[in-house]
Amino acid sequence: MAGTNPLRVAVVGAGAFGRNHLRVYRELQDAGHEVELVAVVDQNAAVAAEAAAKFGVPAFESVAACLSSVGRLDAASVCVPTVHHATAAEPLLAAGVDLLVEKPLAANLADADRILELARTHGRIVQAGHLERFNPAVTAARKHLHRPMFFEAHRLSIFTPRSLDVDVVLDLMIHDLDIVLSLVASPVREVRAVGLPVLSNKVDIANVRLEFENGCVANFTASRVSTERVRKLRFFQPHQYLSLDFARQDLLLIDVAAVAGMDPAKLAALAAMAQAAGQHPSAGLSLSKVAVEQGEPLRLEIESFLTAVRERSVPVVSGEDGRAALALALEINRAIADHAERTGL
Repeated sequence: MAGTNPLRVAVVGAGAFGRNHLRVYRELQDAGHEVELVAVVDQNAAVAAEAAAKFGVPAFESVAACLSSVGRLDAASVCVPTVHHATAAEPLLAAGVDLLVEKPLAANLADADRILELARTHGRIVQAGHLERFNPAVTAARKHLHRPMFFEAHRLSIFTPRSLDVDVVLDLMIHDLDIVLSLVASPVREVRAVGLPVLSNKVDIANVRLEFENGCVANFTASRVSTERVRKLRFFQPHQYLSLDFARQDLLLIDVAAVAGMDPAKLAALAAMAQAAGQHPSAGLSLSKVAVEQGEPLRLEIESFLTAVRERSVPVVSGEDGRAALALALEINRAIADHAERTGL
């Protein structure tokens, strides 16, 4: 969007995610960015009022009330529970509002397609809220990407009552699914998965193995009933091993030219031992820590969204990307259900 007028934005949903979006928009506005936070929407009047008081904006209990009162609205973050994404998005898109929709894009593919079709019909931008794509360590890793052939992702979290409307695949694992899909750029050929409910009535822990058409293999573990928080991704490509820590925003690169034929599991164990000891690995391995410019992924995500709105460009994480990650997550859930049926779980 050309010109110097600030983009007028709203946040729909003032829960934990929504409050963070409100905070970032306010910080950007206070820092002089061309954005103006003009409204917060939440069907819970008390939650809406609390957010309105904290961030100094009008509160509304419905999207319709917001649209009829605030005048021009350029963009909005949709942070309501996943099952309500399509319902919240529809009137906003019809009113000409560009959207950043928190992940997952929708609860099912029919709702995702409804959002994307409405965006096309009304000429609007939809960005999927996969904020880990904006993690500085991921950005740094892309510069070293040439032919990844094996991934191992671990995303473990302590149990909280947050996001129990979806299972752990749609809650946590979908971050890593989206990132690996973007890095591999090859169709998935095979899905194997197992998962169990532990503290909720949905799957709380899952392990998945994907094989892609180009031969790449990816293993994923996600848990929201862990005793520790872990957010790591490791991947191997010819002559290189990279280890990425999302929380610390750091990236370790190991050149393995001298041991290119070593079994990946043995290589990973060797690298881990060397890293833990603060030493360079032996056997021809060259370990280095890649420079990573630190930053808050949510702020980087929102800044990227606002740039796409101003420039009318395709977002870094498009609505179609969000649909692809959702489709894979749902396929994984079907595989988990099939495994549970076969094994009597």
